[in-house]
Formats: sequence, C-alpha cells, structure tokens
Amino acid sequence: MREIGIAHLSLLHLDPADLVTVAATAGYDFVGIRVRGATPAEDIPDQSPGSAASRAAVARLDETGLRVRDIEFLSLDGSTGREAWLPMLEAGAAYGADTLNVAGQDPDRERLVDTLATLVEDAAGYGIVPALEAISYNVIATADDASRVATRAGARVMLDPLHLVRGGSSIADVAALDRSLIPVLQLCDGPAAVPASLAVPTPLPRGMTADGEPRKVESRALRLAPGTGEFPLRELLRAVPTDTPLSLEVPDFSRAARLGALGYAEHLLAATRDLLARNPEETVTR
Repeated sequence: MREIGIAHLSLLHLDPADLVTVAATAGYDFVGIRVRGATPAEDIPDQSPGSAASRAAVARLDETGLRVRDIEFLSLDGSTGREAWLPMLEAGAAYGADTLNVAGQDPDRERLVDTLATLVEDAAGYGIVPALEAISYNVIATADDASRVATRAGARVMLDPLHLVRGGSSIADVAALDRSLIPVLQLCDGPAAVPASLAVPTPLPRGMTADGEPRKVESRALRLAPGTGEFPLRELLRAVPTDTPLSLEVPDFSRAARLGALGYAEHLLAATRDLLARNPEETVTR
C-alpha cells in the first residue's frame, strides 16, 4: 500500500496551513513543506516553532490528521552550515517531519560528504534524516552519485523522475540502490526530452526564479501530472519497494490558477491513482 502526499512546490503560493487543508480535503495522506527558500529570493514565511505560520500549520495538522513527511530546501554548496540547517530542523521537528531534502552543489566531494555527515549528526537529535536529491543541473545529478555520497555520510536519497530522466539515470540504476535509502519517491511526468526552449507563462509564486535555462524552467514551473507524459513511471514504481510513499511534486502554476488549489490537488491525485491502477503490481490506497 502506498501513501500519497503532495509536495509544497506543487502549490507553493499556499501558506503551510492552507496546504494542509487543501491536501486533507483532496484526500492526500501527507504533505511536504518548504520551510526555507531554494534561493534567497523566495519569500517563505517564518516557520520557527511558535511563529504564526508554524502554530497555524500544527493546528491544521492536528485537526485533519495529516502528517508532514519531509521539509525542504537546503543546498549544500560549500558554504552552508548550521546557521542554515538548525532553524530548518527546529521547524521540521515541530511538524513531526522525518526527512530533510538537500541538494549537492559543492564541487569538492570530500567537503560535501563531511558537510552532509555533520548535518546527519545534527538532524538525528530532531528525529530527522537528510535525503540527498539527485538534481540534473546540480553537481550531484544522478541516482548513483547521490547514493555514493549519501551512503558515506549516513544520509538517504531523494529521487525525482524528472531529474532521473534529465540527468541520465536509468531504471536499472534505481533498482540497484539499497532500498533502505529511499524514504519517499517524488512523482511527476513530462516529455521524453526537455524542449529546446521554455517560457514561464506566469510570474512564479513567492519570488521563485527560473532563469530561462529550459531544465530549470521545466523543473520549477512546467511539469505534468503523473501518467500524462512520457517518463517511465510504471517501471520506476516497480523499481522501488511497493510501500514507498509517493510525493507529488508537479509545479504547473498556470493550470493550478485555472483549476484552483483544491481542483489542482484533486487533478494530480486522480491522475496518480489512475497510473497506479494501470500498474499491475500496484495497489491504490484509500
């Protein structure tokens, strides 16, 4: 049985409490919450324990019975330290999160491993384990590379089909991973090849940027609902344990604006359930 959640990036314009409400109403099992911007330009509300945003989200979690699985987003670029991740861990612990999504952008491999290992040690005190995401335009771009670094540091691995496809990872690469490394599988869809050029059709929420580089525009603003594109999602689902939770990370802010937050969340969930129903080794939750 797979639990299905929705990542904050799918509805980034929502404050955490509103994301929880929409997710619960739509029928999700959990959410992922962005407690720190991926770039300094992102206007993410203060979610330190006791802040207005944190209190509202915790109250909504209690009311709905939903849980927070993962928090994001931390880039390890060679200068990132405790001043960045300790506030995130405090915010995540207040939500009951157990995973912190991180990216590897430090070209110094040994320093990256050491930094991640320090983060792992600090995060353990909060009941949280960092998961290193393979991101196609970062230094750590493939599932195999993420696994090597994460294993040395005592971390886990976050997999996203868009970055697996764009970064050149294969289904065999995923199937070869130690299954205990995968706390959750992100899910989205897209065309087999990234278009040569993409334009963001609407201003992105919270000051999020996509600098015109097609892979970044696609990643941050123009993904497709699971099962509606050409990614090998059925094969990917068979390559990970059948109880691995699925987090729908599908930013398409123009469609979300047309459908409304609840309508878009329902659209993504319906598409995913349809995909799972068409996968003979899958069982749909709820």
